[in-house]
Amino acid sequence: MAEHGATAPHRQRFDLVVSGGLLADPLRETPEPGDIAVQDGRIAQIAPAGTLLGEERLDASGLLVAPGLIDLHTHVYAPRTYLGAPADTIGVRQGVTTVVDAGSCGSDDFSDFTDNVVRPAVTRVLNWLNISRHGLVHGPRELSHGPGDVDEAATEKALRDHPDQIRGIKVRMSSSVLGDSGLAPLRSAKRVAERVGRPVMVHVGNEPPVLGDVLDLLGAGDVVTHAFHGKPGGLFGSERQARAAIARGVRLDIGHGSASLSFATAERALAAGFTPYTISTDLHARSLEGPVHSLATTLDKLLALGMTPHQVIRCATLHAADVLGLSDELGTLRPGSAADLTLLRQRQGPVTLTDAGGATRSGDTRLEPVAAVRAGRIHPVAAGPA
Repeated sequence: MAEHGATAPHRQRFDLVVSGGLLADPLRETPEPGDIAVQDGRIAQIAPAGTLLGEERLDASGLLVAPGLIDLHTHVYAPRTYLGAPADTIGVRQGVTTVVDAGSCGSDDFSDFTDNVVRPAVTRVLNWLNISRHGLVHGPRELSHGPGDVDEAATEKALRDHPDQIRGIKVRMSSSVLGDSGLAPLRSAKRVAERVGRPVMVHVGNEPPVLGDVLDLLGAGDVVTHAFHGKPGGLFGSERQARAAIARGVRLDIGHGSASLSFATAERALAAGFTPYTISTDLHARSLEGPVHSLATTLDKLLALGMTPHQVIRCATLHAADVLGLSDELGTLRPGSAADLTLLRQRQGPVTLTDAGGATRSGDTRLEPVAAVRAGRIHPVAAGPA
């Protein structure tokens, strides 16, 4: 797909030109034809098709060229945790240029995570640091042993020392995680987050605590992941508080996972005006082979529920970058931003998709990643599920 260009004496030659595609910039309402020039790992110029020259050319004919997809909720601390999947397996090899690990590690293990996950990966790997000092290293009940599970001072120090890497705090607020801890871990997470000016991502699931009580503690920029699960309670057990939270600027995230995307809940939510702000996978070693598979497959599921390609791309690019506080760097095709791109083939034809509970829905559109460009370098995408 990549070709080497010829010398042109009077025109600038860029490191890479992505040419012939439709530019799916989420800042625009519709894709438009154009070429993208990349220089020194950044987007240098957008120009009419066929007008740019590059040392290397990536042919995007017939494809959508989107900002690099961002998966806001993953688990990539392999092999230290029972859930960890290799970052590049669910990252660039699936057309995703940025993955955010959602609480696999806490303050105790952040240095190890950086050395053994972040640095070796081609994919950009960021963190939601678990409010539990242990993260998931000792198993899935990281907040069930009392106040000693949380070290606010160490968590705050990690965020202050690594602001580019740690984008916020993760806290899992469901009965299987908390034991008798109640709302105390969330209150700890909010105290630290407010001191350092970063958001909190809250995992919700089986009650207690009641979702409404969780929502009442959240503010602008905070994220509720697994917002469309099909477990008892949930969004439609706390509808009044959910509407008030969204009005305050709380964001709803899909966080598909093994048990947290229900087509029935999502259909009801969309009909009631609860639109996801971000679409993420909660991909990990136990959901990679199904029901999640990939971020692209998760986008397809929202397409099958009536969202448009433009909407789902925005959720996994522009909106995700906004949540991370990285709108100047990621999520658009704006010149000067990182040269992270995802090339997508929009396929038409019947497809059957499965949610976390085994329910199916039929769709007629799929977004198939063909290649990723990460920091200006081309990476082919591995074959996905049939």
